[in-house]
Amino acid sequence: MLKLKYRLLNYIACPYCKDSGFPLKLAIFERVSYEKRSLPVEMQKPLCDLYCGYREAKVSELNEYPCEECIKYEVKEGILYCPSCLRWYPIIDEIPRILPDNYRKQEEDLKFLLLYRDKVPEEIRRHGKPFKLE
Repeated sequence: MLKLKYRLLNYIACPYCKDSGFPLKLAIFERVSYEKRSLPVEMQKPLCDLYCGYREAKVSELNEYPCEECIKYEVKEGILYCPSCLRWYPIIDEIPRILPDNYRKQEEDLKFLLLYRDKVPEEIRRHGKPFKLE
């Protein structure tokens, strides 16, 4: 299984919107720190070529690269969402659950939204797809 690292945002887009859904937005509810991790000396920075999820910016706009810091964190709980269509995907136990709408379970998704209601971005609570709270 693919755990959610910030640098994953460099590679994924909304499966429904494609290019207009890149990069996905990230709402972090809880993250895990792996302080002992370090960037191998032979790896060139930046690790991401288009988008830095850690800084929430295009790589071309950065003056310095936060790769040494970024590599120390993974998102344990949160939401990935498309800024274009507002389709959202839960991150549970560090695993992003990016499924087509017809494979999603409304009861489970709503339970997740309710659990993190205060941390879920307002636009997802009100207009999120395939399910919303308000």
